[in-house]
Amino acid sequence: MKQTNPLSDFITDEIYEIIKPFLNETAVRDYMIRTKYRTLRKAGTKAGDAIDIIRVDYPHLQWESIRKITVAKPKKS
Repeated sequence: MKQTNPLSDFITDEIYEIIKPFLNETAVRDYMIRTKYRTLRKAGTKAGDAIDIIRVDYPHLQWESIRKITVAKPKKS
């Protein structure tokens, strides 16, 4: 199964495949979590419920870890 491009808003699938080995996987994961959280909140989902929904996709992360990811500002490199 081919992984989809989580950065498709910024780069093409072809470029993503080329630079994928150089990307920080944790930073990409956190970006995806923040994006999904914002989408759920804009749709009217309560904050705690949004985190519960996200935990379905990331069961290895604690509830509090996802909360910290969603409220923290992304680090600048």
